[in-house]
Amino acid sequence: MHIPNLHTSLATTLRNRRQKLAKLINFPVILWSGSRSPRNFPANTFPFRPSSHFLYFAGLPIEDAAIHLDGEKLELFMDNAPPSSQLWHGEMPTRDRLAEIIGADAAFPIQELKSRATNAATISVQNSPTQTTQFKTLNRDISAPNNPKEIDLELTKAIISLRLSHDATALTEIKQAVAVTVEAHKAGMASTKNAKFESNIRAAMESIIISHNMTCAYTSIVTVHGEVLHNGEYHHPLQTGDLLLADVGAETNLGWASDVTRTWPVSGKFSPTQRDIYDVVLAAHDTCIAQIKPGIEYLDIHLLAAQVIAEGLVNLGILKGEAEDLVEMDAHALFFPHGIGHLLGLDVHDMEDLGDLAGYEIGRERSSRFGLGSLRLNRPLIPGMLVTIEPGFYQVPGILNDKEMRQKYQDIVNWEKLEKFDDVRGIRIEDDVLVTPNGAEVLTQELPSDINSIENLVQ
Repeated sequence: MHIPNLHTSLATTLRNRRQKLAKLINFPVILWSGSRSPRNFPANTFPFRPSSHFLYFAGLPIEDAAIHLDGEKLELFMDNAPPSSQLWHGEMPTRDRLAEIIGADAAFPIQELKSRATNAATISVQNSPTQTTQFKTLNRDISAPNNPKEIDLELTKAIISLRLSHDATALTEIKQAVAVTVEAHKAGMASTKNAKFESNIRAAMESIIISHNMTCAYTSIVTVHGEVLHNGEYHHPLQTGDLLLADVGAETNLGWASDVTRTWPVSGKFSPTQRDIYDVVLAAHDTCIAQIKPGIEYLDIHLLAAQVIAEGLVNLGILKGEAEDLVEMDAHALFFPHGIGHLLGLDVHDMEDLGDLAGYEIGRERSSRFGLGSLRLNRPLIPGMLVTIEPGFYQVPGILNDKEMRQKYQDIVNWEKLEKFDDVRGIRIEDDVLVTPNGAEVLTQELPSDINSIENLVQ
């Protein structure tokens, strides 16, 4: 395990976090880290990633561990590695050493955790063996993390209120991830002229992340098929006239994420039609970021993006009508079917394991509308909140060729005009934006998004 050089400040940060939690709840808490998942046989495992709720209060990615929080007191429960493990894994830090680093009040073997189980709340870990341990330790049913009950629900709401706004330690970590991500995107653009396949550009980008001893915060999207929103294939050849969409972000050793998307021409030069659509998406991107400040509703930011995109497509002759009317009838969602972004923090879609409990203000429910149903965040913005802004334009065959959609919007879309833009499969521009007390800070601003700069970086 890599232990960062911020022992004192980490312990202080963790103490502050549990002090804040203690003011919101009046019962003990047990949070589990989880365990490794095997790939086909036990000794071959997927990389370990602890529960983010554990990580928020424990600070380090400790395997097969749990913490007990009671008021401002933190106890660490884990077993020391057996001597035989040194052959395969080297010397591991002891339980007492890890407890010292994270500022725990005490540390015990994991078997003693059951003695702390009375009236303790928790959040279910998405790891089957750990879930079984949770059930047995607490001797009760535990609901899924997006549907907690009773004290588990109270705990979930308290943790959400804390994690919605990032402290200085979190922001330091996120900014480190952002800096590496910016470097990775520039490397991806620079590698394009000699690349033959998407995988070549992916390799150039992820090698930067790996060289900084970080991991990818999510499965990288590096594709000429940008209309496939979460495309995880990299075998397509690069051809002149293609746009390449790269959605790649680094994650630090302590689990803090970044999330950035850029779209660029494989040839180094946007075609006139690609330039036209890119300008529409960039206008939505810039207009939304300019409006971010405390008190602004994230839903209104999304609707603003929809309005700008609709207006831009009207000006290009693709859509017909008034922008406001088009947004009201969800016509923009034919080409911009997802939300404007999401929370960002310990997870790339932060706290999304909690479902809409985290993303939606209490009392709000997700819309069933085509143009609003994929909105991941519906809250007023607050200082310290980190969100992504990622408008896009996509020609998704499953949407544009759907018979009901074609019929519903037959008089709204100029289908003949749209055919002239067939070299634009997908464009997305995404940045990470911190809400400050008086406005916003674009953490990813060192990576340009204007057409001239993008072309220069590729060329």
